Formats: sequence, structure tokens, C-alpha cells
Amino acid sequence: MAAEIIEKKEFMVKPNLENYEQTYKNFKWDDVRGEIDWFEGGKLNVAYNAIDRHVKNYGDKIALFWIGADDSTKQYTFREISHLSNKFANVVRKLGVKKGDRIFIFLPRIPELYISFLGIVKTGAIAGTMFSAFGPSAIKDRLLDSGAKILITNSELKKRVYEVRNELPELEKIVVVDNAEKDEISYNDEMERASPEFDVERMSPDEYAFMLYTSGTTGKPKGVVHAHSAVIHEHITAKWVLDLHDDDIYWCTADPGWVTGISYNIIGPWSNRVSSVVYEGRFSPEKWYSILEKYNVTVWYTAPTAIRMLMSAGDELSKKYDLSSLRYMCSVGEPLNPEAIRWGMKVMGLPFHDNWWQTETGGILIANYPTMPIRLGSMGKPFPGITAGIVDEDGNPLPNGEEGNLAIIPGWPSMMKEIWKNPKKYGEYFKKEWYITGDRARRDNDGYFWFVGRADDVIKTAGERVGPFEVESILIEHPAIVEAGVIGKPDPLRGEIIKAFITLRKGFTPSPELEEDIKSFVKKKLAGHAYPREIEFRTNLPKTRSGKIMRRMLKAQELGLPIGDTSTLEDY
Repeated sequence: MAAEIIEKKEFMVKPNLENYEQTYKNFKWDDVRGEIDWFEGGKLNVAYNAIDRHVKNYGDKIALFWIGADDSTKQYTFREISHLSNKFANVVRKLGVKKGDRIFIFLPRIPELYISFLGIVKTGAIAGTMFSAFGPSAIKDRLLDSGAKILITNSELKKRVYEVRNELPELEKIVVVDNAEKDEISYNDEMERASPEFDVERMSPDEYAFMLYTSGTTGKPKGVVHAHSAVIHEHITAKWVLDLHDDDIYWCTADPGWVTGISYNIIGPWSNRVSSVVYEGRFSPEKWYSILEKYNVTVWYTAPTAIRMLMSAGDELSKKYDLSSLRYMCSVGEPLNPEAIRWGMKVMGLPFHDNWWQTETGGILIANYPTMPIRLGSMGKPFPGITAGIVDEDGNPLPNGEEGNLAIIPGWPSMMKEIWKNPKKYGEYFKKEWYITGDRARRDNDGYFWFVGRADDVIKTAGERVGPFEVESILIEHPAIVEAGVIGKPDPLRGEIIKAFITLRKGFTPSPELEEDIKSFVKKKLAGHAYPREIEFRTNLPKTRSGKIMRRMLKAQELGLPIGDTSTLEDY
């Protein structure tokens, strides 16, 4: 089936990356090291590059527009963020923090989250983030494995921490940002006393800056550690892939408990001196549209799940808001279905640009770029400096058109440095000269990459391999369907059959007739073997906080298997 293509239109702003092919051909990482400020002896600091270096000439520029869950608002300049994060760096130093100590943040998206993250990194300690939705078990797993010395939280969330406090021998102090009690450290009291001056720790590029825990299909979450060199990659990808310019108002909807919320909500955009919007509250179509309108957002980076939820709210709702400030839109978290790109064109007059990367990669590796035609459903092409390939189980390259393991040549600046305390697990990511991503994909003759599914998600039915994403993309083109998750279910005749879990749009109700109509719809669009033989209607589907539908959970529920780690689950 020929790919549907959206050619580039006229640009509102001249793109930062004008010629992808030429840049890719000639690119060297050393060419962009000058985009970052370095200290003597080849040292640097992520937080200094994100904030402090802008203060001298742009200190009064707004760095953060913040909207609370209760609709309260605050704004902070680069100078204010610099001073506040310096104060927090002094606070943690006073608490006895040394370079390399792990300090975790367990907060909703409030300003103190961003200030404390930067302050921790300024000291040379390692900042860790956790979703505010985490329960006691998820909190314990992360704090225990990391050996975190200090935790920053609030009076509401700390209750969950105290449920497991006695099982965390290395946790010395809890800093509470609102109402601290006895034996806790008061954030407000300490910040009031702290100096706004701080001599940022000069770090070697390979020294650690931050860590996140990511869930696999089995076992406990693993601690992915990133170094200060990550800022090089995050800066230049924010500039070239997200196309951030000095006068942009940028909104990344990701929580910093997820890597996107760090790489492209803190480090990348602020390193490019861009004003960012942060909304603390939960998803609401009306609220999101009103933020786009009120703050005149120009560049928007969000997740496919959120886009689908906006789609399901109806096109009429979007017409009540002035979205004309938008000039560029990107998506990440799971593959972007073609229908969502068509919807963006219809409603906003702009396509969403998909890009691909992982917690382990630290930054965008494959993307659709402003000047490049979009092939709907494609991940795009590798970022300059990135060599991507499709390899077999032994790490041997496969020709164009063949499905295999998506693999990357290691060595980019934001690549993870280790899996915390687990060198064996880290080593399993590599085969021959490749980093093996765990995703299945193919590359077409023009160099575009196409996601098929996680290696353990691909369905083999009647001898044919079927990628769940392809089926899901067709399913949500059906007028009755909002979201779909597809799994392979063991079948004695076919090996596996395709089962679809579906949520319906308002106005539609489950029925045998609708089920047959959906099956017929997919058969016509894909192939006779690629339609769901079983359909289950649900009111919602299990998703991670980043918006990925958890196929492994659907499969575990279907087959009565252990569900595994659920700490990153969160329904929109």
C-alpha cells in the first residue's frame, strides 16, 4: 500500500534545519558542541546550560508560564529560576549532599519540581523523578534501588512515602514543599535562608546528571542513568526537530516523571532560551484548547493519546478557540496514527510530526523534520549523527523493506550511561556494533523508518506477521472508535489470532452489528488475515503516563498471566 504523503507548505518561520539531507551527510557531533557553554578543562553542567547562561543578557525573559490545577497562574524569568535553583542547590549542600548522591523528586507539576531538579543537578548530585501518581510500592522500588539520600515531596504525597519509610534505610531526609512537620525539612524555611548565589559544580561530560526508572515487560523497573553530555543532544534536537526559535511559546505536555518531561520540558527548550508553558492539572479538552489560545502557544509537543482524546471531543469544540498562534506540532510516546495527522491538518491546518526515541536514548533519534515530506504513519528519518538500521536476531543488517529489530550505532551524547547497579542488564542492550532498541521496524527505499511493534508485541497469525500498530491505526479510522489496543491471542489453528480492545466515541454503543462492521472495515483496509477475530469493548484502556496503551497488560489480563510492574500506569 503506497504511503500517504503530506508535502511541505510555506513556513511561518524559517526552519532551523533547512536542509536535512545535506546536514545529515556532513554532520559531526563536534560541529554542535559550540551550541553549549563549557567551563575550563572541557567541563559542563546541564542546569547551567539550561538556565544560568541566559541570565546575563536575557535574565528578564519569561522562562516559565505556570498554570495550577486550580487555574492559579505564576510566571518566572530566567533570572528568577536561576536564583531559586541556586538557593535550592545551597539547601541540599547544607543537608550534606555530595557529588553523585541520588536525590529524588516526588511532586506534581508545580514550580518547585523544576526548581529542585535544576538545583540538584547544579550540585553534581543525581536528580531522580517520580510520577505523582505512584503508589507506595512503586516509590519503594525506586528509592530502594537508587539508594536515594533525600526525597522532595509535599504534604499530600508524603503519606504514601511513610507507608514504606521503614523499608528505605538509605533515605536520610524528607524535604516537604508546603507544610513540613517534625523530623521533616521545610522547603520554604530553608529557601528563605539560602543564598541566591551558587558556584555550579563543573562536571565531566560522562558524569551523571539524572536518572529515571522505566518498566519493561518483565521484572522490576530499571534505573536508566544519563550524563551531563546529554544536554548537547537535547539542545540540538529541540532546535532542529521541535524547531524552537527565540520568540516561541512552547508547550510540552509531558510530566517530568517521564523522560520527555526532562529532556524536552526542562533541558532542551530552556537551553534554547525558549519560554515554556507548564500545566499542573489533568487532561481536559476545553482546558487544553484554552491554554493554547491564552498563551499563544506556537510550538506544541504532546502524545498520540492526548490527540485522540481531543479528536473524540469533536471538531466543533476546537472551533470555539483561536488556535492561530500554532505554527508547529510534534508528537511522541507511541507511534502516531495517520488519522491523527489528518485531523491536525483538518482542525489546525498543521500536521503533527512524529518522532521516535526511548528513555534509554535520552533524546530524539528518528524524526519527521519541518522541511521533509511526512509519510503518514512513519517515524521519519534518523537525526544527523545517528546511524539507524534494521537487523536480524544476530545483529546482521537486513535490506530495505524487511522487518527486523530497530538498531542504532552507539555513541550519541544522550545515550544512557548505565542501568543502575545492573551491568548485566545494560549489556543485554548491545549486539555486535548495535544498540538493540527492542522495537520492530522496517526501512523503505527512501530511508523512512516504519514502526511495527515491540519485539514481544508482534503477532504471528496463520504464518503471517502482523504489527499491532498497523491494525490499531486502521481501527481508529472507524467512525465509532476512539482508541484501540491489539494483542495476539494463542489459537490452536492459526498460532495466534488478533484480538482488539476498543473504546467507542460518544453516541455509539456495543452491538454484534457494530462488531461485524468493524471487522469488515479492517479487512477492506488491511488484509483478510489482519483483522481482529475477537473484539472486546471497554470504557477505557490501560495506559502509561506517557500515553502508551499497555498491550502487555491487556495480554496478561486476557491470558490470566501476572500483570507485572504497573507503577507507570495512568489513565487520561
